[in-house]
Amino acid sequence: MIRFILVQNRQGKTRIAKWYIPLEEDEKLKLKSDVHRLVASRDQKYQSNFVEFRNYKLVYRRYAGLFFCFCVDTNDNELGYLEAIHFFVEVLDAFFKNVCELDLVFNFYRVYAILDEVFLGGEMNEMSKQTILSRLESLEKLE
Repeated sequence: MIRFILVQNRQGKTRIAKWYIPLEEDEKLKLKSDVHRLVASRDQKYQSNFVEFRNYKLVYRRYAGLFFCFCVDTNDNELGYLEAIHFFVEVLDAFFKNVCELDLVFNFYRVYAILDEVFLGGEMNEMSKQTILSRLESLEKLE
């Protein structure tokens, strides 16, 4: 199960934070800084995209200047979550037509809607990109 999802830039600014476990605000701030310190310092060429973190496991992937980090249970399949990160980025890219960090900043409510379409309660909800995009298109028509 996914415990939380963080999308941070190289400077450590959190662009997306989705929590599937109850935490206090100060604990969330500490987790954000700890995750960034751990992920940003790793060598992309010689180290894997999985790292032990407290009693959990971080699965992350870097796209351009953004780190997409999932905190998952230690016994979950890391490659499955790595594929889920890639799928989420593909949906973002298809929706925003070549997504960039500014899209996440200025359209955060759309990004959270996409996140909620893909992940629900810490689990994968929908795996069809076309289904997700059609649902988002119908939501856009309502605005």
